Amino acid sequence: MEIPFDEFLKLDMRVGKVVEAQQIAESRNLIKMIVDFGFEKRQSVAGLLQYYKPEELTDKKYAFVLNLQRRKFMGVESQCMVLAAEDDKGNVVLLKPEKDVEVGSKIR
Repeated sequence: MEIPFDEFLKLDMRVGKVVEAQQIAESRNLIKMIVDFGFEKRQSVAGLLQYYKPEELTDKKYAFVLNLQRRKFMGVESQCMVLAAEDDKGNVVLLKPEKDVEVGSKIR
């Protein structure tokens, strides 16, 4: 399904730096991250524990979508979504800038 370009432009995608990450208690797969976007910090929840240890995410920059509807996972609100790629074998990798760029930078 194709969407018009103006619909794509409605997504607020930015680079954020994970300043804190921890497994959500009683969860087998969820990690809660506190992400710095320069102008504010937000909380993100993602099912990444089988691919990443929380300490591997800390102090690294990744791509996030900021203006998705917020959702709760095991009672913890996710205020943004980290972008990831998954291959046909089920391997998941988070998307990050190729070169260093300021937190809060828009992704276009």
